[in-house]
Amino acid sequence: MLREIRELGFEYAELSHGIRLTLLPGILEAVDAGEMKISSVHNFCPLPMGVDRAAPNIFKFSSENPRERENAFKHTIKSMETAVRVKAQVVVLHMGAIDMKDYTDKLIDLVKEGKKETPKYQKLVEEISIKREGKKDRPMQYALEVLRRLVTEAESRELKLGIENREALEEILFESDYPLFLKEFTSPAVVYWHDTGHAQIKENIGFLDHAFHLAAMGGRLGGFHIHDVQFPGRDHCAPGTGTINWAALKPMVKPEHLKIFEFSPGLTAEQARAGAAHVKAIWGNE
Repeated sequence: MLREIRELGFEYAELSHGIRLTLLPGILEAVDAGEMKISSVHNFCPLPMGVDRAAPNIFKFSSENPRERENAFKHTIKSMETAVRVKAQVVVLHMGAIDMKDYTDKLIDLVKEGKKETPKYQKLVEEISIKREGKKDRPMQYALEVLRRLVTEAESRELKLGIENREALEEILFESDYPLFLKEFTSPAVVYWHDTGHAQIKENIGFLDHAFHLAAMGGRLGGFHIHDVQFPGRDHCAPGTGTINWAALKPMVKPEHLKIFEFSPGLTAEQARAGAAHVKAIWGNE
């Protein structure tokens, strides 16, 4: 797996939330042998025992169930231990979700049908926004309580926690929550992690302005998950094959930010190389 990534021209890789426990020995062997460096680890890594497919939301920080929240904490600690072992800088986190049905796919379908500017669509967006705000207080409280404990653990390990923006409307943090969140969590161990595809989907369905949101987060930005979106909601495409305006994002991109290409497994090696080259041509090689 890591050799394939290296042969695509990458020096670093992120260990994702799909790494089974049985894969770890081979990964550690490759890292120790200098075949690949690891930039970041995505929670939960390795996967909990008995789970054999990607499951970043299997335990939610925001859960009403205290046992689930404790499992989320414990398995995030395991992700941190993995990060330390492979000399990664960041553990990327999902913060949880409110109890609300999936409106994201419904809005994407309406946009696809050309109904974004209709009164019905605008009314639905308003209803969703009101519902989200009304349901978020307790899940946010639970999630932030878990995160406070994790920040202490991350600081002691000299790791950063990357709080990833999400595409699903029920997942926290919401777009309007970030300013207050970052004022509360002032530790350098907490950074914002920008997923380009997720932000573009949110723009396409009318919930944020992609470039404006990234600029607002610039002071605490730690890194990127980079992939394109074919309008309105098909993500993990090769950059240059979708609708993201990479030039508009360039002013916020710094050499010190980690940049992780997060491609669909369906891409060919040539499509992956071309996508990486497209971003580098606009953003530069750093």
